[in-house]
Amino acid sequence: MSSSSRDSASGAGWRDQQPGEYSTLMPTRVEKLSWLNPVTLWRARNGVVASLFGDPTGTERDRWVGAQVARGVSPDLVIERDDPAAYSFMLIADTGEGDAPQYAVVPGFLKESRESRFAVLASDVIYPVGSANEYDTKFFRPYKDYDAPIYAVPGNHDWYDGITGFMRVFCDAPALPPTARPTPLSAAWWRTLLWKKPEVPDEQRLAAARKMRSAPAQQATQPAPYWAIDSGPLRIIGIDTGLLGTIDKAQGEWLRRVSRGPRPKILVTGSPLYVDGEHHPCAIEGGGTVDEIVRDPECHYVAAIGGDIHNYQHYPVDVEGRRIEYVVAGGGGAFMHATHTIPRIATAGVTEETFRCYPLRSDSLAFYSRLYGRRLRMRRFFELTDEQAAAVIARRLGIPPTRGTSAPVTARTRMVASLLGVAARPGRLWWLRLPVRKAYTQLFSPGSATYSPPFFKCFLRLDVTPDSLRIRCFAATGNREQELAPPVEDEITIPLG
Repeated sequence: MSSSSRDSASGAGWRDQQPGEYSTLMPTRVEKLSWLNPVTLWRARNGVVASLFGDPTGTERDRWVGAQVARGVSPDLVIERDDPAAYSFMLIADTGEGDAPQYAVVPGFLKESRESRFAVLASDVIYPVGSANEYDTKFFRPYKDYDAPIYAVPGNHDWYDGITGFMRVFCDAPALPPTARPTPLSAAWWRTLLWKKPEVPDEQRLAAARKMRSAPAQQATQPAPYWAIDSGPLRIIGIDTGLLGTIDKAQGEWLRRVSRGPRPKILVTGSPLYVDGEHHPCAIEGGGTVDEIVRDPECHYVAAIGGDIHNYQHYPVDVEGRRIEYVVAGGGGAFMHATHTIPRIATAGVTEETFRCYPLRSDSLAFYSRLYGRRLRMRRFFELTDEQAAAVIARRLGIPPTRGTSAPVTARTRMVASLLGVAARPGRLWWLRLPVRKAYTQLFSPGSATYSPPFFKCFLRLDVTPDSLRIRCFAATGNREQELAPPVEDEITIPLG
């Protein structure tokens, strides 16, 4: 294990290190995905359409689950595994862009996943729209050497294809039959008119892709887009939060049912419950929230892990005398969401002393400053060193720099920090806390891919015993040093008594 970003700049991946060998795993031709491309945005329009004309994912999800039950799947949707009382499994999320950042995670993931029993992929298996015809280079190829089953919950991007590709790959389910035409000029009619239809799977291409993960030890078929896994002393519950980050009434009833009982539980969700210093409890159609179930002492949850946001965040929250670990773990391959826009943490009893994120805010700011320096051809103005970024973050948030820095804070560094959305110290610049600040930040800090290290990606390894659960967040920078010895950026130990 090498030094982490909390220890040194070289541990973060800076300082002109030797690139990793992940490129040898990639296809000869890689299509670079750009979220600034209007064609990409038009293909991924269903989220916007659903917010304007009504979200159909609850109804469609019921159809998928009903079709699975009709095919003989048990309605409790529980996967019974024969794992021992002490074992390990992996968790990775928001993976499938099929480019350098995704493949840069693979060497470290394979190294640290030795002897693990299975992996869970939490949210957004395939970008941009979940097509079954892109699983070859964005799922089967990168994980062909992981010699264990992979279970998954879909993210909003998988729903842009109506989860047709997801269900075909993970549940071996055929496409759903078409529904009746809606009433003309109704909201549903306008939605149908604008809706991107699922792509027809190329069965020959998909069959060839499946051969890359065809070993008996790699096989698993899950019952539905949401499920529960009974594994050793744990029950792991995966929920499907659809396009807009909510769950339907039927799934809510199922979640309440499978959450009962004294067995320790982990929630895996496509929408994290705590993120960017805010609480998002996840509404359930008909009343209640997912977090109410997680917090219920009768349900015995010890952790809730979510994808969707492409970085790592950890919020240890005390709930009525017990602790629940809320984790964001969406750094599995897609473009990096900024952490430097996260305000000073003071939520649910969590403070800066107990909060963790990866990349560090200073590394995130240095990363984005270089990205925008290149994009706008203003490198001399925008680019900040990691030390300059650490100094201005410390000044604006009123927190000590994690790695320490002697760099001065100048007018230029303050302006770059403001342009790229760094929050202000509490009590200062009140207007930056208004809703306009979010729009302003999104305008100047859109999610963007980069194709040279450091990438600031991550994955989790979870080690289970009858008495405890250890969660470690490993970094993947794209540099050779971190490929050979992935650094641990955070470690959580949870008693299971």
